Amino acid sequence: MEEMLSLPMPADGPGLIDEVRDLEDFTSAIAARQARVTVAFDVGERDAQAGAGVPVAEQGRGVAAQVALARRESPARGGRLLGVARALVAEMPHTMAALEAGLLNEWRATLLVRETACLSAADRCAVDEELSPDTGTFDGAGDRQIVAAARAAAYRRDPRSVTQRASHAAGERHVGLRPAPDTMTYLTALLPVAEGVAVHAELTRHADACRAEGDERTRGQLMADALVERTTGTPGGFSRVEVQLIMTDRTLIQGDSEPARLPGYGIVPAGWARDLLTLGKTTGQTTGQASGQTTPRPFDRFTHQPAGQASLRPGTQSGGRARGDDVEDASEFGPEPGRAREDGPEARRGFEVWLRRLYTAPGSGELIAAESRARLFTANQRRFIQARDDLCRTPYCDAPIRHYDHIIPWHKDGPTSLANGAGLCEACNHTKELPGWTTRPHRDSGTSHARHALELTTPTGHAYHSTAPPLPGSHQENREQGGARAVRPPGATGHESDHRGPPTQQHARHFRRVDLVFA
Repeated sequence: MEEMLSLPMPADGPGLIDEVRDLEDFTSAIAARQARVTVAFDVGERDAQAGAGVPVAEQGRGVAAQVALARRESPARGGRLLGVARALVAEMPHTMAALEAGLLNEWRATLLVRETACLSAADRCAVDEELSPDTGTFDGAGDRQIVAAARAAAYRRDPRSVTQRASHAAGERHVGLRPAPDTMTYLTALLPVAEGVAVHAELTRHADACRAEGDERTRGQLMADALVERTTGTPGGFSRVEVQLIMTDRTLIQGDSEPARLPGYGIVPAGWARDLLTLGKTTGQTTGQASGQTTPRPFDRFTHQPAGQASLRPGTQSGGRARGDDVEDASEFGPEPGRAREDGPEARRGFEVWLRRLYTAPGSGELIAAESRARLFTANQRRFIQARDDLCRTPYCDAPIRHYDHIIPWHKDGPTSLANGAGLCEACNHTKELPGWTTRPHRDSGTSHARHALELTTPTGHAYHSTAPPLPGSHQENREQGGARAVRPPGATGHESDHRGPPTQQHARHFRRVDLVFA
Protein backbone atom coordinates (compact mmCIF):
# COMPACT_ATOMS: atom_id res chain seq x y z
CA MET A 1 0.00 0.00 0.00
CA GLU A 2 2.72 2.49 0.95
CA GLU A 3 4.74 1.60 -2.17
CA MET A 4 1.76 2.35 -4.38
CA LEU A 5 1.10 5.68 -2.69
CA SER A 6 4.74 6.68 -3.12
CA LEU A 7 4.79 6.06 -6.89
CA PRO A 8 5.51 9.21 -8.92
CA MET A 9 2.63 10.73 -10.86
CA PRO A 10 2.88 10.52 -14.69
CA ALA A 11 3.91 13.80 -16.23
CA ASP A 12 1.53 13.98 -19.21
CA GLY A 13 -2.08 13.22 -20.10
CA PRO A 14 -1.49 9.97 -22.00
CA GLY A 15 0.57 8.63 -19.11
CA LEU A 16 -2.19 9.49 -16.63
CA ILE A 17 -4.83 7.71 -18.72
CA ASP A 18 -2.55 4.67 -19.06
CA GLU A 19 -2.23 4.49 -15.29
CA VAL A 20 -5.98 4.83 -14.82
CA ARG A 21 -6.45 1.82 -17.12
CA ASP A 22 -3.71 -0.16 -15.39
CA LEU A 23 -5.27 0.54 -11.99
CA GLU A 24 -8.67 -0.57 -13.31
CA ASP A 25 -7.15 -3.87 -14.47
CA PHE A 26 -5.45 -4.20 -11.11
CA THR A 27 -8.77 -3.59 -9.34
CA SER A 28 -10.40 -6.39 -11.34
CA ALA A 29 -7.54 -8.76 -10.52
CA ILE A 30 -7.89 -7.90 -6.83
CA ALA A 31 -11.62 -8.62 -7.01
CA ALA A 32 -10.86 -12.03 -8.53
CA ARG A 33 -8.35 -12.75 -5.79
CA GLN A 34 -10.91 -11.72 -3.16
CA ALA A 35 -13.38 -14.18 -4.67
CA ARG A 36 -10.90 -17.07 -4.49
CA VAL A 37 -9.90 -16.21 -0.92
CA THR A 38 -13.56 -15.91 0.09
CA VAL A 39 -14.37 -19.37 -1.29
CA ALA A 40 -11.30 -20.87 0.39
CA PHE A 41 -12.44 -19.39 3.73
CA ASP A 42 -15.96 -20.73 3.19
CA VAL A 43 -14.66 -24.24 2.46
CA GLY A 44 -12.38 -24.15 5.50
CA GLU A 45 -15.19 -23.03 7.82
CA ARG A 46 -17.54 -25.69 6.50
CA ASP A 47 -14.91 -28.40 6.99
CA ALA A 48 -14.27 -27.24 10.55
CA GLN A 49 -17.98 -27.17 11.33
CA ALA A 50 -18.45 -30.62 9.83
CA GLY A 51 -15.67 -31.91 12.06
CA ALA A 52 -17.42 -30.39 15.06
CA GLY A 53 -20.61 -32.28 14.25
CA VAL A 54 -22.65 -29.36 12.91
CA PRO A 55 -25.56 -30.60 10.76
CA VAL A 56 -25.07 -30.21 7.02
CA ALA A 57 -28.00 -27.79 6.72
CA GLU A 58 -26.38 -25.45 9.26
CA GLN A 59 -22.82 -25.57 7.96
CA GLY A 60 -21.53 -22.27 6.67
CA ARG A 61 -23.65 -20.10 8.96
CA GLY A 62 -21.80 -16.94 9.92
CA VAL A 63 -19.40 -17.06 6.97
CA ALA A 64 -21.22 -14.32 5.03
CA ALA A 65 -21.28 -12.09 8.12
CA GLN A 66 -17.51 -12.45 8.57
CA VAL A 67 -16.91 -11.70 4.89
CA ALA A 68 -19.10 -8.61 5.20
CA LEU A 69 -17.19 -7.29 8.21
CA ALA A 70 -13.85 -7.89 6.50
CA ARG A 71 -15.03 -6.02 3.40
CA ARG A 72 -16.77 -3.28 5.40
CA GLU A 73 -20.13 -4.17 3.94
CA SER A 74 -23.54 -4.93 5.37
CA PRO A 75 -24.40 -8.58 6.18
CA ALA A 76 -26.87 -8.71 3.27
CA ARG A 77 -24.21 -7.45 0.89
CA GLY A 78 -21.74 -9.96 2.35
CA GLY A 79 -24.12 -12.80 1.52
CA ARG A 80 -24.38 -11.66 -2.09
CA LEU A 81 -20.60 -11.32 -2.40
CA LEU A 82 -20.15 -14.84 -1.05
CA GLY A 83 -22.68 -16.22 -3.54
CA VAL A 84 -20.99 -14.47 -6.46
CA ALA A 85 -17.58 -15.77 -5.37
CA ARG A 86 -18.85 -19.36 -5.22
CA ALA A 87 -20.36 -19.14 -8.69
CA LEU A 88 -17.26 -17.58 -10.24
CA VAL A 89 -14.82 -20.05 -8.73
CA ALA A 90 -16.83 -23.27 -9.07
CA GLU A 91 -19.09 -22.79 -12.09
CA MET A 92 -17.92 -19.93 -14.32
CA PRO A 93 -14.19 -20.33 -15.03
CA HIS A 94 -14.25 -18.20 -18.22
CA THR A 95 -15.85 -15.25 -16.42
CA MET A 96 -13.34 -15.68 -13.62
CA ALA A 97 -10.46 -15.63 -16.10
CA ALA A 98 -11.86 -12.47 -17.69
CA LEU A 99 -12.04 -10.81 -14.27
CA GLU A 100 -8.45 -11.79 -13.47
CA ALA A 101 -7.26 -10.43 -16.84
CA GLY A 102 -9.12 -7.12 -16.44
CA LEU A 103 -11.51 -7.81 -19.34
CA LEU A 104 -14.48 -7.52 -16.96
CA ASN A 105 -14.89 -5.55 -13.77
CA GLU A 106 -16.48 -6.97 -10.63
CA TRP A 107 -19.92 -5.47 -11.36
CA ARG A 108 -20.19 -6.94 -14.85
CA ALA A 109 -19.03 -10.32 -13.60
CA THR A 110 -21.79 -10.05 -11.00
CA LEU A 111 -24.32 -9.37 -13.78
CA LEU A 112 -23.34 -12.58 -15.56
CA VAL A 113 -23.67 -14.53 -12.31
CA ARG A 114 -27.07 -12.98 -11.63
CA GLU A 115 -28.52 -13.69 -15.05
CA THR A 116 -27.51 -17.36 -14.91
CA ALA A 117 -28.61 -17.97 -11.31
CA CYS A 118 -31.67 -20.00 -12.34
CA LEU A 119 -29.59 -22.58 -14.23
CA SER A 120 -28.12 -25.80 -12.95
CA ALA A 121 -24.38 -25.95 -12.41
CA ALA A 122 -23.86 -27.81 -15.68
CA ASP A 123 -25.99 -25.39 -17.71
CA ARG A 124 -24.30 -22.41 -16.10
CA CYS A 125 -20.89 -23.78 -17.08
CA ALA A 126 -22.18 -24.28 -20.64
CA VAL A 127 -23.44 -20.69 -20.85
CA ASP A 128 -20.15 -19.43 -19.45
CA GLU A 129 -18.29 -21.37 -22.15
CA GLU A 130 -20.65 -20.10 -24.85
CA LEU A 131 -20.18 -16.46 -23.88
CA SER A 132 -16.45 -16.87 -23.21
CA PRO A 133 -15.84 -13.44 -21.67
CA ASP A 134 -12.12 -14.23 -21.43
CA THR A 135 -11.79 -14.07 -25.23
CA GLY A 136 -12.84 -10.43 -25.38
CA THR A 137 -16.46 -11.13 -26.35
CA PHE A 138 -17.71 -8.19 -24.32
CA ASP A 139 -14.97 -5.74 -25.22
CA GLY A 140 -16.74 -2.37 -25.57
CA ALA A 141 -20.12 -3.77 -24.45
CA GLY A 142 -22.18 -1.96 -21.83
CA ASP A 143 -24.17 -3.40 -18.94
CA ARG A 144 -27.38 -3.79 -20.95
CA GLN A 145 -25.65 -5.64 -23.75
CA ILE A 146 -24.02 -8.04 -21.30
CA VAL A 147 -27.32 -8.68 -19.53
CA ALA A 148 -29.14 -9.25 -22.83
CA ALA A 149 -26.51 -11.71 -24.06
CA ALA A 150 -26.56 -13.65 -20.79
CA ARG A 151 -30.37 -13.83 -20.72
CA ALA A 152 -30.55 -15.05 -24.30
CA ALA A 153 -27.92 -17.73 -23.71
CA ALA A 154 -29.62 -18.85 -20.49
CA TYR A 155 -32.99 -19.13 -22.25
CA ARG A 156 -31.52 -21.16 -25.09
CA ARG A 157 -29.91 -23.53 -22.62
CA ASP A 158 -32.92 -24.05 -20.30
CA PRO A 159 -36.10 -22.14 -21.30
CA ARG A 160 -38.19 -23.90 -18.67
CA SER A 161 -36.02 -22.71 -15.78
CA VAL A 162 -35.98 -19.14 -17.08
CA THR A 163 -39.77 -19.17 -17.41
CA GLN A 164 -40.18 -20.59 -13.90
CA ARG A 165 -37.86 -17.91 -12.58
CA ALA A 166 -40.13 -15.24 -14.04
CA SER A 167 -43.22 -16.85 -12.50
CA HIS A 168 -41.58 -17.15 -9.09
CA ALA A 169 -40.49 -13.52 -9.18
CA ALA A 170 -44.00 -12.45 -8.19
CA GLY A 171 -43.37 -14.01 -4.79
CA GLU A 172 -40.60 -11.45 -4.21
CA ARG A 173 -42.92 -8.43 -4.46
CA HIS A 174 -42.35 -5.90 -1.70
CA VAL A 175 -42.37 -2.23 -0.78
CA GLY A 176 -39.22 -0.40 0.30
CA LEU A 177 -38.32 3.00 1.71
CA ARG A 178 -34.94 4.70 1.51
CA PRO A 179 -33.76 8.25 2.17
CA ALA A 180 -33.45 10.83 -0.58
CA PRO A 181 -31.78 14.25 -0.43
CA ASP A 182 -33.52 17.31 1.00
CA THR A 183 -35.86 15.55 3.49
CA MET A 184 -37.43 13.40 0.79
CA THR A 185 -37.72 9.63 0.51
CA TYR A 186 -37.95 7.04 -2.24
CA LEU A 187 -41.01 4.83 -1.71
CA THR A 188 -40.60 1.96 -4.15
CA ALA A 189 -42.69 -1.10 -4.91
CA LEU A 190 -41.58 -4.24 -6.72
CA LEU A 191 -44.74 -5.52 -8.40
CA PRO A 192 -45.75 -7.88 -11.19
CA VAL A 193 -45.75 -5.93 -14.44
CA ALA A 194 -49.55 -5.97 -14.87
CA GLU A 195 -50.23 -4.58 -11.39
CA GLY A 196 -47.45 -2.02 -11.67
CA VAL A 197 -48.71 -0.71 -14.99
CA ALA A 198 -52.28 -0.57 -13.63
CA VAL A 199 -51.26 1.48 -10.59
CA HIS A 200 -49.28 3.94 -12.70
CA ALA A 201 -52.11 4.26 -15.24
CA GLU A 202 -54.68 5.00 -12.53
CA LEU A 203 -52.48 7.64 -10.89
CA THR A 204 -51.90 9.20 -14.30
CA ARG A 205 -55.65 9.24 -15.04
CA HIS A 206 -56.33 10.92 -11.69
CA ALA A 207 -53.64 13.54 -12.28
CA ASP A 208 -54.95 14.33 -15.77
CA ALA A 209 -58.48 14.75 -14.40
CA CYS A 210 -57.31 17.12 -11.67
CA ARG A 211 -55.30 19.13 -14.17
CA ALA A 212 -58.35 19.40 -16.41
CA GLU A 213 -60.29 20.85 -13.48
CA GLY A 214 -57.71 23.58 -13.00
CA ASP A 215 -55.46 22.13 -10.28
CA GLU A 216 -52.15 24.02 -10.47
CA ARG A 217 -50.01 21.18 -9.17
CA THR A 218 -47.83 19.36 -11.65
CA ARG A 219 -48.74 15.90 -12.89
CA GLY A 220 -45.96 14.37 -10.80
CA GLN A 221 -47.12 16.18 -7.66
CA LEU A 222 -50.72 15.10 -8.20
CA MET A 223 -49.69 11.47 -8.71
CA ALA A 224 -47.54 11.50 -5.56
CA ASP A 225 -50.26 13.14 -3.45
CA ALA A 226 -52.89 10.69 -4.73
CA LEU A 227 -50.64 7.74 -3.90
CA VAL A 228 -50.19 8.93 -0.31
CA GLU A 229 -53.87 9.79 0.16
CA ARG A 230 -55.20 6.53 -1.24
CA THR A 231 -52.73 4.44 0.73
CA THR A 232 -53.33 6.09 4.10
CA GLY A 233 -57.01 6.85 3.57
CA THR A 234 -56.82 10.44 4.82
CA PRO A 235 -56.65 13.74 2.89
CA GLY A 236 -53.28 14.80 4.27
CA GLY A 237 -51.84 11.30 4.10
CA PHE A 238 -51.40 10.94 7.86
CA SER A 239 -52.78 7.80 9.47
CA ARG A 240 -52.54 6.59 13.06
CA VAL A 241 -48.76 6.22 13.10
CA GLU A 242 -46.01 7.53 15.37
CA VAL A 243 -43.05 9.47 14.03
CA GLN A 244 -40.21 9.97 16.50
CA LEU A 245 -38.36 13.21 15.89
CA ILE A 246 -35.24 13.83 18.02
CA MET A 247 -34.07 17.39 18.45
CA THR A 248 -32.41 19.59 21.06
CA ASP A 249 -34.41 21.95 23.23
CA ARG A 250 -32.46 24.81 21.66
CA THR A 251 -33.64 23.80 18.19
CA LEU A 252 -37.23 23.39 19.35
CA ILE A 253 -37.55 26.51 21.49
CA GLN A 254 -34.83 28.98 20.61
CA GLY A 255 -34.61 28.56 16.83
CA ASP A 256 -31.14 27.01 16.95
CA SER A 257 -29.73 25.61 13.70
CA GLU A 258 -28.67 22.23 15.18
CA PRO A 259 -30.24 19.58 12.88
CA ALA A 260 -32.79 17.08 14.15
CA ARG A 261 -32.85 13.33 13.52
CA LEU A 262 -35.76 11.31 12.20
CA PRO A 263 -35.31 7.59 12.98
CA GLY A 264 -35.47 5.53 9.82
CA TYR A 265 -34.48 8.52 7.68
CA GLY A 266 -31.55 10.38 9.19
CA ILE A 267 -30.63 14.03 9.68
CA VAL A 268 -33.21 16.71 8.81
CA PRO A 269 -32.78 20.51 8.89
CA ALA A 270 -33.83 22.35 12.04
CA GLY A 271 -36.25 24.63 10.21
CA TRP A 272 -37.95 21.67 8.52
CA ALA A 273 -38.43 19.95 11.90
CA ARG A 274 -39.93 23.07 13.47
CA ASP A 275 -42.28 23.54 10.52
CA LEU A 276 -43.50 19.98 10.88
CA LEU A 277 -44.27 20.54 14.57
CA THR A 278 -45.64 24.06 14.56
CA LEU A 279 -47.37 24.20 11.18
CA GLY A 280 -48.26 20.56 10.66
CA LYS A 281 -46.68 20.62 7.20
CA THR A 282 -43.31 20.58 5.51
CA THR A 283 -41.75 22.96 3.05
CA GLY A 284 -43.42 22.81 -0.35
CA GLN A 285 -46.80 21.63 0.96
CA THR A 286 -49.89 23.71 1.20
CA THR A 287 -51.78 23.76 4.47
CA GLY A 288 -54.62 21.86 2.85
CA GLN A 289 -52.24 19.14 1.69
CA ALA A 290 -50.77 18.76 5.16
CA SER A 291 -53.85 18.50 7.31
CA GLY A 292 -56.96 19.58 5.49
CA GLN A 293 -57.65 22.08 8.28
CA THR A 294 -57.01 25.73 9.01
CA THR A 295 -53.50 27.04 9.50
CA PRO A 296 -52.46 26.14 13.08
CA ARG A 297 -51.01 28.44 15.69
CA PRO A 298 -47.33 27.92 16.47
CA PHE A 299 -46.60 26.29 19.82
CA ASP A 300 -45.91 29.24 22.10
CA ARG A 301 -45.72 27.70 25.56
CA PHE A 302 -42.74 25.34 25.38
CA THR A 303 -40.89 27.38 28.01
CA HIS A 304 -43.78 26.97 30.46
CA GLN A 305 -44.05 23.18 30.26
CA PRO A 306 -43.39 21.01 33.31
CA ALA A 307 -39.97 19.45 33.54
CA GLY A 308 -41.27 15.94 32.93
CA GLN A 309 -42.93 14.59 29.82
CA ALA A 310 -45.16 17.06 28.08
CA SER A 311 -48.02 16.72 25.67
CA LEU A 312 -49.23 19.35 23.26
CA ARG A 313 -52.51 18.73 21.51
CA PRO A 314 -54.11 20.95 18.88
CA GLY A 315 -56.37 23.59 20.37
CA THR A 316 -55.46 23.09 24.04
CA GLN A 317 -51.72 23.81 24.27
CA SER A 318 -51.86 22.61 27.86
CA GLY A 319 -49.08 20.90 29.74
CA GLY A 320 -49.02 17.21 30.52
CA ARG A 321 -47.39 15.08 33.17
CA ALA A 322 -46.10 11.56 33.33
CA ARG A 323 -47.11 8.60 35.48
CA GLY A 324 -44.87 5.59 35.09
CA ASP A 325 -44.72 4.61 31.44
CA ASP A 326 -48.06 6.22 30.59
CA VAL A 327 -48.65 9.82 29.63
CA GLU A 328 -51.85 11.38 30.84
CA ASP A 329 -54.07 13.29 28.47
CA ALA A 330 -53.15 16.96 28.49
CA SER A 331 -56.78 17.98 28.22
CA GLU A 332 -57.49 16.88 31.80
CA PHE A 333 -55.66 19.96 33.04
CA GLY A 334 -58.23 22.17 31.36
CA PRO A 335 -57.71 25.03 28.95
CA GLU A 336 -55.04 27.63 29.29
CA PRO A 337 -56.04 30.35 31.78
CA GLY A 338 -57.91 33.11 30.03
CA ARG A 339 -58.77 30.95 27.03
CA ALA A 340 -61.93 28.93 26.49
CA ARG A 341 -61.67 25.23 25.82
CA GLU A 342 -61.51 24.50 22.11
CA ASP A 343 -63.02 21.13 21.36
CA GLY A 344 -64.62 21.87 18.02
CA PRO A 345 -63.49 20.42 14.73
CA GLU A 346 -61.56 23.59 13.86
CA ALA A 347 -59.39 23.03 16.94
CA ARG A 348 -58.27 19.58 15.86
CA ARG A 349 -55.64 19.67 13.15
CA GLY A 350 -55.34 15.91 12.77
CA PHE A 351 -52.23 15.24 14.84
CA GLU A 352 -51.01 15.11 18.42
CA VAL A 353 -47.53 16.00 19.65
CA TRP A 354 -46.08 14.33 22.72
CA LEU A 355 -42.78 15.51 24.15
CA ARG A 356 -40.40 13.31 26.10
CA ARG A 357 -37.30 14.83 27.67
CA LEU A 358 -34.15 12.76 27.31
CA TYR A 359 -31.18 13.85 29.39
CA THR A 360 -27.63 13.48 28.15
CA ALA A 361 -24.24 13.86 29.76
CA PRO A 362 -22.28 16.94 28.65
CA GLY A 363 -19.16 16.39 26.61
CA SER A 364 -20.37 13.16 25.01
CA GLY A 365 -24.12 13.39 24.43
CA GLU A 366 -24.53 9.90 25.94
CA LEU A 367 -27.97 9.17 27.32
CA ILE A 368 -27.97 8.71 31.09
CA ALA A 369 -28.70 5.04 31.68
CA ALA A 370 -31.54 3.28 33.41
CA GLU A 371 -31.48 -0.32 34.61
CA SER A 372 -34.18 -2.92 35.06
CA ARG A 373 -34.20 -6.18 36.98
CA ALA A 374 -36.48 -7.77 34.39
CA ARG A 375 -35.24 -9.89 31.50
CA LEU A 376 -37.03 -7.84 28.85
CA PHE A 377 -36.28 -4.19 28.25
CA THR A 378 -38.99 -1.81 29.38
CA ALA A 379 -40.85 0.42 26.95
CA ASN A 380 -38.78 3.41 28.07
CA GLN A 381 -35.53 1.51 27.61
CA ARG A 382 -36.57 0.37 24.13
CA ARG A 383 -37.38 3.95 23.19
CA PHE A 384 -33.98 5.03 24.49
CA ILE A 385 -32.10 2.32 22.58
CA GLN A 386 -34.01 3.22 19.42
CA ALA A 387 -33.19 6.91 19.90
CA ARG A 388 -29.53 6.22 20.71
CA ASP A 389 -28.68 3.55 18.11
CA ASP A 390 -31.01 4.61 15.26
CA LEU A 391 -30.01 1.59 13.11
CA CYS A 392 -28.60 -1.89 13.65
CA ARG A 393 -25.40 -1.63 15.70
CA THR A 394 -23.45 -4.26 13.77
CA PRO A 395 -20.66 -2.43 11.93
CA TYR A 396 -21.59 -1.45 8.35
CA CYS A 397 -25.18 -2.71 8.74
CA ASP A 398 -27.82 -0.08 8.00
CA ALA A 399 -30.86 -2.28 8.57
CA PRO A 400 -33.69 -1.06 10.84
CA ILE A 401 -33.69 -2.17 14.47
CA ARG A 402 -35.91 -5.20 15.00
CA HIS A 403 -34.52 -6.72 18.24
CA TYR A 404 -33.43 -5.11 21.51
CA ASP A 405 -30.57 -7.35 22.52
CA HIS A 406 -28.47 -7.94 25.64
CA ILE A 407 -24.82 -7.41 24.64
CA ILE A 408 -23.77 -9.74 27.46
CA PRO A 409 -26.53 -12.36 27.29
CA TRP A 410 -29.10 -12.57 30.05
CA HIS A 411 -28.26 -16.24 30.66
CA LYS A 412 -24.68 -15.12 31.37
CA ASP A 413 -25.86 -12.62 34.01
CA GLY A 414 -25.94 -9.69 31.60
CA PRO A 415 -27.99 -6.84 33.13
CA THR A 416 -31.05 -5.35 31.47
CA SER A 417 -29.57 -1.88 31.18
CA LEU A 418 -28.95 0.65 28.45
CA ALA A 419 -25.19 0.10 28.71
CA ASN A 420 -25.75 -3.62 28.08
CA GLY A 421 -28.43 -3.11 25.43
CA ALA A 422 -28.08 -2.71 21.68
CA GLY A 423 -30.51 -2.42 18.81
CA LEU A 424 -29.95 -5.10 16.15
CA CYS A 425 -31.65 -6.30 13.02
CA GLU A 426 -33.03 -9.83 13.09
CA ALA A 427 -30.23 -11.35 11.01
CA CYS A 428 -27.41 -9.82 13.06
CA ASN A 429 -29.03 -10.87 16.34
CA HIS A 430 -29.17 -14.49 15.15
CA THR A 431 -25.59 -14.33 13.87
CA LYS A 432 -24.11 -13.16 17.18
CA GLU A 433 -25.60 -16.22 18.88
CA LEU A 434 -23.57 -18.60 16.70
CA PRO A 435 -20.62 -20.46 18.26
CA GLY A 436 -17.42 -18.41 18.35
CA TRP A 437 -19.14 -14.98 18.20
CA THR A 438 -18.83 -12.76 21.27
CA THR A 439 -19.91 -9.23 22.07
CA ARG A 440 -19.16 -7.04 25.04
CA PRO A 441 -19.62 -3.40 25.92
CA HIS A 442 -16.53 -1.31 25.27
CA ARG A 443 -14.59 -0.47 28.40
CA ASP A 444 -15.60 3.22 28.16
CA SER A 445 -19.22 2.47 27.23
CA GLY A 446 -21.74 3.87 29.63
CA THR A 447 -19.40 6.47 31.09
CA SER A 448 -20.44 10.08 30.83
CA HIS A 449 -17.49 11.10 28.66
CA ALA A 450 -17.97 8.60 25.82
CA ARG A 451 -20.80 7.53 23.56
CA HIS A 452 -22.08 4.00 23.89
CA ALA A 453 -19.75 1.52 22.21
CA LEU A 454 -19.51 -2.25 21.88
CA GLU A 455 -16.95 -4.73 20.60
CA LEU A 456 -17.83 -7.64 18.32
CA THR A 457 -15.39 -10.56 17.99
CA THR A 458 -15.76 -13.14 15.21
CA PRO A 459 -14.75 -16.83 15.37
CA THR A 460 -11.45 -15.98 13.64
CA GLY A 461 -10.54 -13.61 16.49
CA HIS A 462 -11.01 -10.37 14.55
CA ALA A 463 -12.54 -7.59 16.64
CA TYR A 464 -14.79 -4.84 15.32
CA HIS A 465 -15.98 -1.79 17.22
CA SER A 466 -19.34 -0.05 16.96
CA THR A 467 -20.06 3.38 18.44
CA ALA A 468 -23.54 4.86 18.68
CA PRO A 469 -24.10 7.83 16.36
CA PRO A 470 -24.02 11.28 17.96
CA LEU A 471 -27.35 12.67 19.07
CA PRO A 472 -28.45 16.11 17.92
CA GLY A 473 -26.59 18.78 19.88
CA SER A 474 -23.67 16.55 20.89
CA HIS A 475 -21.11 18.54 18.90
CA GLN A 476 -22.24 21.83 20.37
CA GLU A 477 -22.14 20.40 23.89
CA ASN A 478 -18.61 19.16 23.26
CA ARG A 479 -17.56 22.68 22.37
CA GLU A 480 -19.31 24.19 25.35
CA GLN A 481 -17.92 21.68 27.83
CA GLY A 482 -14.45 21.52 26.32
CA GLY A 483 -14.53 17.74 26.39
CA ALA A 484 -14.61 17.63 30.19
CA ARG A 485 -15.85 14.49 31.87
CA ALA A 486 -19.28 14.86 33.42
CA VAL A 487 -20.58 13.30 36.63
CA ARG A 488 -23.94 11.60 36.57
CA PRO A 489 -26.33 13.11 39.09
CA PRO A 490 -27.29 10.68 41.88
CA GLY A 491 -30.47 8.79 41.16
CA ALA A 492 -30.68 9.88 37.53
CA THR A 493 -32.36 7.52 35.11
CA GLY A 494 -32.31 7.16 31.39
CA HIS A 495 -35.82 8.51 30.96
CA GLU A 496 -36.50 11.52 33.16
CA SER A 497 -40.24 11.58 32.63
CA ASP A 498 -41.00 12.12 36.32
CA HIS A 499 -38.25 14.63 37.05
CA ARG A 500 -39.70 17.60 38.91
CA GLY A 501 -37.00 20.13 38.16
CA PRO A 502 -34.44 20.70 35.40
CA PRO A 503 -30.99 19.26 36.15
CA THR A 504 -28.14 21.63 36.75
CA GLN A 505 -26.04 22.41 33.71
CA GLN A 506 -22.87 20.86 35.08
CA HIS A 507 -24.64 17.52 35.53
CA ALA A 508 -26.66 16.97 32.40
CA ARG A 509 -28.00 18.61 29.31
CA HIS A 510 -31.37 17.66 27.88
CA PHE A 511 -32.98 17.58 24.50
CA ARG A 512 -36.42 16.76 23.23
CA ARG A 513 -37.67 13.69 21.52
CA VAL A 514 -40.89 14.65 19.83
CA ASP A 515 -43.35 11.87 19.03
CA LEU A 516 -45.83 12.93 16.38
CA VAL A 517 -48.92 10.75 16.46
CA PHE A 518 -50.85 11.50 13.28
CA ALA A 519 -54.54 10.73 13.53
